[in-house]
Amino acid sequence: MARAVALQVLYESDGTRHDPNRSIKRRITEHKLSRPAARFARHIVSGVLANEDRVDAIIGAHAPSWPLAQMAVVDRNILRVAIYEIIEGKETPPKVAINEAVELGKVYGSESTPKFVNGVLGSVMESYASAKNR
Repeated sequence: MARAVALQVLYESDGTRHDPNRSIKRRITEHKLSRPAARFARHIVSGVLANEDRVDAIIGAHAPSWPLAQMAVVDRNILRVAIYEIIEGKETPPKVAINEAVELGKVYGSESTPKFVNGVLGSVMESYASAKNR
C-alpha cells in the first residue's frame, strides 16, 4: 500500500503540480498507513522527487520511443518509483521493485501498462547488471 500511496502522490504532483508534502499527509491519513508504511511512502516520494532528473534520464534511455512528455502520467510515475528503488533503494531487491511496479500497472494503468513497465524495467535491469559487473 505504501507504493500505491507514493504513486498517487507522485501522479497528483506530476499532473496538477499540487504540493507533494500536503498530498502525502492527506493520502497517509486516507489510507490509514502504519508508521513504517507511511515512512516508506515518504521515502519513495522524496527520493523520486530528489532524483527526478536522473530517473527521467534513465527512463528516456530505456524507452526512447516514448518521450516522457508523451508517456501516460501513471506509467511515467510507476517507472519513476521502480527505477528509484532499483538505483537508490537498499531495502528492496530489484526483482521485487519490478514485480511491484507491474502490479501497480495492473491496478492503476491501462491494459498495456504492465507489459510496457516490465519491458522498460527489464531493459534498465540489464544495463544496471552490466554496469555493476564492470
